[in-house]
Amino acid sequence: MRSEGGFDWTKREQEIAELEARSADPQLWDDPATAQDVMQQLAWRTADLEHWHALEEQINTTFELSELADPDDEAMIVELNTEEVQLGRQVDQLEIETLLSGKYDGQPAFLQINSGAGGVDSQDWAQMLERMYVRWAEQQGWRVAIVDEMPGDEAGIKSATLEIRGPHAYGYAKAETGVHRLVRLSPFDSAHRRHTSFARVEVMPEVDDSVDIDIDPDDLRVDVYRSGGHGGQGVNTTDSAVRLTYKPGTPDQLVVTCQNERSQIQNKATAMKVLRGRLLERELQRQREARLKLRGEYRDAAWGNQIRSYVLDDRRVKDHRTNVESSNPPAVLDGGLNEFIAAYLRDPDLNAG
Repeated sequence: MRSEGGFDWTKREQEIAELEARSADPQLWDDPATAQDVMQQLAWRTADLEHWHALEEQINTTFELSELADPDDEAMIVELNTEEVQLGRQVDQLEIETLLSGKYDGQPAFLQINSGAGGVDSQDWAQMLERMYVRWAEQQGWRVAIVDEMPGDEAGIKSATLEIRGPHAYGYAKAETGVHRLVRLSPFDSAHRRHTSFARVEVMPEVDDSVDIDIDPDDLRVDVYRSGGHGGQGVNTTDSAVRLTYKPGTPDQLVVTCQNERSQIQNKATAMKVLRGRLLERELQRQREARLKLRGEYRDAAWGNQIRSYVLDDRRVKDHRTNVESSNPPAVLDGGLNEFIAAYLRDPDLNAG
């Protein structure tokens, strides 16, 4: 099997061939949304392969120049050293991408944020996280949209769902799943005391009908209501928002809402995508927990088991899974998450399956 630096050329070429075959099928365009997704996946994987080819050529050229360089030519030596540093950075980034080998890592992602107990402080914290993830996605050059948002009682939000579309969006975003803890001097406390707030983040892959996820229509309750909050002008003039309740009144109940689209049909279609993603992620999480229990390493994702703490007055952000720290909370909250995500992906116990 041909590979370079951990990159599986054969697998990527096979994926491209399969996507090219699907794109050539005239019936694909009977479903424009699926067709657009296939073409986007094809473009991402082709660009990824071309990037590796270009990097391979750059490395070979630099190596040949270094072999021919005159050791007394200081300018050439400086130029080659600079080129090697730049190539090293590119290799590091592409090596991270080789770790995105999970079955659904190449898919778009839905990222859901829910505020924890703590009233207005926790709801404000949930909105801070929402902005952080929007900024992070934008910095990657990806498309991000707010699918649903529930405003807080006084400030902030109670919950929000983001749709993130970009190369390996789920593979990267899954590193953010868990409880996030904020410690700060509360702007909502007249005494300006220190408060601790929590919010939970869930990340699900977007999957199409080719993935076997059985949803019995009898297990689904569909409610429609008037949209409000996020969505733009004119979005709340009709009962276009949709709430799906899966297995209502049972321990397996899931509730998904969508009000971002202009029509009830579009909102229901998006809500079904989110529901399918949540059901799939629930099963993937069950499998991960089973593996951890076999090794005696399982910890429940309860409110007390936060994955990361953001302590603003101490100027410290710490990921408790990898021990990666930053002394610049404003930069992290402005979307600077790649260092934390890379450490997660490099850990074989965390990035498993």
